[in-house]
Amino acid sequence: QVQLVESGGGSVQAGGSLRLSCTASRRIRGDYELAWFRQAPGREREGVAAIDGEGTTSYADSVKGRFTISEDNVKKVLYLQMTGLKPEDTATYYCALDWPGYFSDAGPPLTPGPYNYWGQGTRVTVSS
Repeated sequence: QVQLVESGGGSVQAGGSLRLSCTASRRIRGDYELAWFRQAPGREREGVAAIDGEGTTSYADSVKGRFTISEDNVKKVLYLQMTGLKPEDTATYYCALDWPGYFSDAGPPLTPGPYNYWGQGTRVTVSS
């Protein structure tokens, strides 16, 4: 079992930056994928960014060039650096883990189905 705890959410003005962190309760070994999802009120959960154990990344088109996903496996922390924030980025952000996973030629998935561990979420609010 793995517990995931997000932190770093908050309120910022449009154009600002935030860095989200997700700390795992144990070090993840073998094949896995980690991802950030977000969900705004009244909307479906959507994948934002993902990374696998080989460092391959995937990004939603809406955040490419603005968000960067990274991980420190030794510290057991997943990060999401968000810059150029827009009001439409307002949502609760969740980290997720697919473990054991497998590496796909298409890169880590941005659909929620494969992910079997989830954090409780951290709220991000971007004002115009």
